[in-house]
Amino acid sequence: MQLLECVPNFSEGKDLIIIEQIAESIRKVSEVRLLDIDPGKATNRTVMTFVGPPHAVEEAAFQAIATAAKLIRMDQHTGEHPRMGATDVCPFIPIAGMSMEDAVEVAKRVAKRVGEQLEIPVFLYEKAASAPYRSNLADIRSGEYEGLEEKLKDPKWQPDFGPTSLHVGAGATVIGARNFLVAYNINLNTTSVRRANSVAFDVRERGRVKRIGDPITGEIEKDAQGEPVYIPGKLKAVKAIGWFIEEYGIAQISMNLTDIEITPVHVAFDAVCDSASARGLRVTGSELVGLIPKSALIEAGKYFLKKQQRSRGVDEKTLMHIAIKSLGLDELKPFDPNKKVIEYLIEEEVKAPLVQMTLDAFTDLTASEAPAPGGGSIAAFAGSMGAALATMVANLSAHKRGWDHRVDYFSDIAEQGQALKSALLKQVDEDTAAFNRIMEAFQLPQNSPADKAQRTAAIQKATLGAMATPLHVMELAQKVVALAGEMIQHGMKSSMSDAGVAVYCALTALHGAHLNLRINAKGMEQDANAQAMLEKAARLAQETQTKAHEMLQEVDAWLSPNETNAPMG
Repeated sequence: MQLLECVPNFSEGKDLIIIEQIAESIRKVSEVRLLDIDPGKATNRTVMTFVGPPHAVEEAAFQAIATAAKLIRMDQHTGEHPRMGATDVCPFIPIAGMSMEDAVEVAKRVAKRVGEQLEIPVFLYEKAASAPYRSNLADIRSGEYEGLEEKLKDPKWQPDFGPTSLHVGAGATVIGARNFLVAYNINLNTTSVRRANSVAFDVRERGRVKRIGDPITGEIEKDAQGEPVYIPGKLKAVKAIGWFIEEYGIAQISMNLTDIEITPVHVAFDAVCDSASARGLRVTGSELVGLIPKSALIEAGKYFLKKQQRSRGVDEKTLMHIAIKSLGLDELKPFDPNKKVIEYLIEEEVKAPLVQMTLDAFTDLTASEAPAPGGGSIAAFAGSMGAALATMVANLSAHKRGWDHRVDYFSDIAEQGQALKSALLKQVDEDTAAFNRIMEAFQLPQNSPADKAQRTAAIQKATLGAMATPLHVMELAQKVVALAGEMIQHGMKSSMSDAGVAVYCALTALHGAHLNLRINAKGMEQDANAQAMLEKAARLAQETQTKAHEMLQEVDAWLSPNETNAPMG
């Protein structure tokens, strides 16, 4: 799933009718979900957050900018927050399945369209900046709307897109791509703002002012321009201050993590713990303000498991639970990942109907007169169980007393196993969906030669798709066999039989998917793509069967009663 976030800032925070019209222009775009609207009266500014697939977010961003340009008059605007346009800034943030380069391309397309169709000057910033000096938003916005007309005359500040003259009503817009910003507060067992600030200064990138002589009472050191000199803090891409929250009766470190690839949440948390401890304080928990990408908490879960010398190859729910408890995200109030993790907020309620069934329901449906799920889905499920068993052996081995030095190896195996398990589970529903697409193609009308030709083409396309699914299952099953083989060779000997069963499950997936592919290929003998898939499947089946046979012989030899077996690990 590709997921892109957009967080445009509009220069209107008082008129709720205008704000709602801009919001509605976003809601109207299919596949986009508007997650948050945050207006500020004093700043006369509203921040909106929406997510969706990139093509939809791109369209929604343009429509919102166009709506704002119609409704907001910058020549009549006042507010405390720096601003230069009706849509002041519009960043795109890659959340899942996208690179920063992908987000930059979206930003450039939107910027070009805004410049050409709306005739608004547009500057690119952050990762999309056309020159290093244009990267910082504050530098671009310097002089604000009131100084924009003069600024546009400067060759250094020609817009990247759009006219070089002022758009009186809409001003100018800054569009770019950046990493996700996380607003994150860490709780301390103190009520002292001064002590909280000391911790904040220790960790934030800017650090603390440098003083001449005494570090507390000495005179602040200045540079040649008369500006204060700072001693940098420990963490890059972090802004932080200390404050007291009366509602909770504690002081917090309020942080903005401006690039969680540079400083992830768990790294910031541990740095504050270290600083607080050195100052006689203790971190009691933390608080997430707004939303967070799933990957940030998954990586936090893996980080804390690694610190415990435990395997990181556990399921997603367990990783999420470890992250929440380790960071103390539920100290002040319940923390619900379904309301705080972006991907969970927007995913469909039912995206894998078969996988989400109970075992009873799934086997009953398989045994019924319904043609699906059939052998293909069952083969994929068998493969997923093989991956799960290989993962189990890896995790058991990682947990074995005296094998701490091998935790990373087994953890890597377990992570691979979890990925294979998930990939095969997806094919359980995909195989049934592929079968349904064939049935739909057969039901197309045959009233005319054109109808018949279209129906034949649709059947052929659906059939090739139904062959591709079991072929992918075979490829995954081959990887499961290899993974189980690693555990037969290096895992706990007391789990040798489990690793052997993993091989048998993978073979069931392999040969079951092969049968499924072959029956779907009936009638496709003249199709070159179908024949290529059949040939590849035959090679996969032979190669994997040979490898699996060697592994199972090793299992059998170890289980046979003799005196040469190594003691059970």
